[in-house]
Amino acid sequence: MLRFRRGGKWALVFAALVSLVAFVAVACGGDDDDGGSGGETPTGGQTPAATKPSSQADKLKAWYESLKGDVRVDGSSTVFPVSQAVAEEFSKVAKGVQAKVALSGTGGGFEKFCRKEIDVSNASRPITQKEKDACAANGIPESDLVEIQVAIDALTVVVNPQNTWAKCMTTAQVQKAFQADEGGTPIKWSDLDPSWPNETIRFFFPGTDSGTFDYFKEAIKLRGSERNEPAHRPTGPNATSSEDDNILVKGVEGNKYALGYFGFAYFEEAGKLLKAVEIDGGKGCVAPTFENAISGKYTPLSRPLFIYTTKPLLSERKDVLGFVKFYVDNMEELAKDVGYISLPPDMLKQQQAKVEPFLPAELK
Repeated sequence: MLRFRRGGKWALVFAALVSLVAFVAVACGGDDDDGGSGGETPTGGQTPAATKPSSQADKLKAWYESLKGDVRVDGSSTVFPVSQAVAEEFSKVAKGVQAKVALSGTGGGFEKFCRKEIDVSNASRPITQKEKDACAANGIPESDLVEIQVAIDALTVVVNPQNTWAKCMTTAQVQKAFQADEGGTPIKWSDLDPSWPNETIRFFFPGTDSGTFDYFKEAIKLRGSERNEPAHRPTGPNATSSEDDNILVKGVEGNKYALGYFGFAYFEEAGKLLKAVEIDGGKGCVAPTFENAISGKYTPLSRPLFIYTTKPLLSERKDVLGFVKFYVDNMEELAKDVGYISLPPDMLKQQQAKVEPFLPAELK
């Protein structure tokens, strides 16, 4: 499995913050909660504003340290790197909590979530009405669902580094490639462009339980992609599908005539082992980059990424609340670290505000 670039950086940042808190507390000469005994009290008896963040940081640190339990996370392989990074860093500040992150695809995650087998569901697309109904049938009404956007992804079409011809593809070419021929005839590169090699394309793409597949079939408009209809996709010996993006990465790495797609983070981590194909959505060729995804230029393959939990879990399970609180406070940094696009400040605040009502009074 790919190991994403972090190196414990956020843990060092957190440690530095704690050290700074301790230094400020000593420098102020006393405890700002009881007024202290070694420093002067400001006019009017008001606590200096500069000490308030330190006090809140101390309280948050102590709260994390008091938590105990097991948090179960599953779902999208695309969101997996972010949630795994959060779980690793969270375990360093909340040592009494085990956050276990698995991947079974967005659809598989929602199935477990609706059966109450997991606490947090990773998703690379919004929950569908059918999935909401399944949750409601098992005692999780739609009004209890909490959807939190954690990052933006640039779904990336990739080829082998030896591929020197497919530098850019139109959405029509991508559609033709990944839309299985009804007669079962293998698709060749020359079918997409006569100047390209007369070689059969070897496909690597997410499985049907993957939110990446769901998003791709809608964005590229694969035949049969209408709601409640199975989308046509490559089949047979030249097609490999998997909910594990690592398998797809290795497949494209190993075949000169391969074509695949998955989340941007997996492409970024693979480095020179893969090449990204620029996409022409009607306004010229655009590369999958952070800047193009967040500006909206990379269409139609930029998309939001989510986690889901419930109001009762946030209200009744301190370990789940702690994990989600740590998630929304640190996902901006950790999403970047694993290769995704972090949310703009206004969107980030909106997601953090969804957790605020469930926090203990002393942390608000």
